[in-house]
Amino acid sequence: MTGIRMFATDLDGTLLRSDRTISERTALAMENARLAGIEVVWATARARHSVHTLARSCGFRGKAVCANGAVILDLADGTPRIVDTISIETSLAAMAMEQIRALIPGVVFANVGPTQFFAEPEYAALCDFSDHHRHLHEMVLADALPLDIEPMVKIVARHPHVPSADLYRTAVAAGIAGVELTHSGAPYLEMAAAGVSKASALAQLCAAEGIEPSQVAAAGDAFNDMAMLMWAGTALAPSNALSEILELADRVLPSHNDDGVASYLEELVAGQ
Repeated sequence: MTGIRMFATDLDGTLLRSDRTISERTALAMENARLAGIEVVWATARARHSVHTLARSCGFRGKAVCANGAVILDLADGTPRIVDTISIETSLAAMAMEQIRALIPGVVFANVGPTQFFAEPEYAALCDFSDHHRHLHEMVLADALPLDIEPMVKIVARHPHVPSADLYRTAVAAGIAGVELTHSGAPYLEMAAAGVSKASALAQLCAAEGIEPSQVAAAGDAFNDMAMLMWAGTALAPSNALSEILELADRVLPSHNDDGVASYLEELVAGQ
């Protein structure tokens, strides 16, 4: 395990336990990795505010790839400073949403900006707080999307009766133009700008720091981690990952509830 300079990890289902917390062991392992000269990067579908809350809970002060690669944050000073964003053009967003509405009648949408969340009322009515870590009053409701208020980094779509995994498979099979489709295991389909993924954001960070993909280890559990795992030199998956992800992994770690990421970081630091 020598030669690893960056460790990128998904959050939900990988770094976080089922109760969506970061254990003391995992927090310590991340800090020890940092002290050993290994950069730890969070790579998640989550939004800026949610990542900030998690970072404060465990003292994380590194970089975070958010919105499946569309937003890069630097938390070095304890605040979630936006380093870069890649937005979806409004015309392409409108076209993709129209295609999906025709493909799956009854689907409803929300558009995610770097700092704000815009939702159709029917979408908001289906949400629990845990879906986007926002209360209803923290959403901007609009009968018609998209809105030209803030750059759009992600589109999310859900249906009152069709499971999100089925939405994802149906949309992928149909070939929706102009956007990158993915699924994080959340109760909605996710879309970013074409070509945007956790892998593309990590490649950007590595290029700036002179790190080769072979010097990166990455851990993830869901479809939105596939590009990252295929790009990184070392692909890791917790034992609770989807079967498709387990097949990609160079190594299967203990589950997220058994601190699988922490165990790998501990070994990595000892090997260094």
